Amino acid sequence: MAREIITLACTECKRRNYTTTKDKRLTPGRMEKKKYCPFERKHILHRETK
Repeated sequence: MAREIITLACTECKRRNYTTTKDKRLTPGRMEKKKYCPFERKHILHRETK
C-alpha cells in the first residue's frame, strides 16, 4: 500500500498531538503542517515523527 499512517509532533512542546495518513510516493520527505497545539494554545508547525 502507498498510504501510511504517520504521527505529527509539535515543534515547540515536542508532544505528539495528531495522526494522519500520507501518500509515500507523492511526499517521500517528512510532512509539515500548521496545526493547533492544545498545550501551547496556539497554531504551531507540527512535523512528522517516526
